[in-house]
Amino acid sequence: MKNVLYVDMDNVLVDFRSALPRLPVEKVEFHAGHLDDIPGIFSLMDPMPGAVESFRELADRFDTYILSTAPWENPSAWSDKLEWVKRYLGSPAYKRLIISHHKNLNKGHFLIDDSTNNGADRLEGSHILFG
Repeated sequence: MKNVLYVDMDNVLVDFRSALPRLPVEKVEFHAGHLDDIPGIFSLMDPMPGAVESFRELADRFDTYILSTAPWENPSAWSDKLEWVKRYLGSPAYKRLIISHHKNLNKGHFLIDDSTNNGADRLEGSHILFG
């Protein structure tokens, strides 16, 4: 049986800031301080360098899932994240996207995440702080 590994999306698999140049300046200014509430922003993001290849390699070695949080005030974020996973990660991530504001409720051995928010620091397994 393989160890269970969770990988966060934002700033681990996905380059959040890559969407900003694709948005109108006035929209970015209006949402300053809460950019993740911009409708459609998650559909405009590029993968982090090496992320797609790394995910595929990890999926070969671990029982790998994507564990991410989506903002409550941006309903398109939920579907945009799913579409991003389908577009960039394909079959190794098929039906392996979990969106939760309580990451600690998931059982696993490892979590790769760029923050300790949303229960990442309370996961039963080891938290690997990315970046």
